Amino acid sequence: MEFVRLISINDLKPNEMKGIAVDGEPVLLVNLNGSYYAIGNRCTHMGCMLSNGTLKGDTVQCKCHGSVFDVKTSNVIKGLAKKPEPKYELRVSDN
Repeated sequence: MEFVRLISINDLKPNEMKGIAVDGEPVLLVNLNGSYYAIGNRCTHMGCMLSNGTLKGDTVQCKCHGSVFDVKTSNVIKGLAKKPEPKYELRVSDN
């Protein structure tokens, strides 16, 4: 598998999230106290951007209709969404 450089870890502070596009796909990057995760950034309920929502612990809540996703697993915790977000493999190397 080929990896693509996304951002520097200096661009994503602890307990912050950032929406980016990778090959045209919306991806949500999350730094949970130095552990990094990448899931889809478009809510599987109605397509709202999760990066506009709220990060609470290891979950992100969609601003539009309140669906909550686990950042670590990409699974739906609660809300109107029924499908999990896509989950992407990350590798941190040289910041």
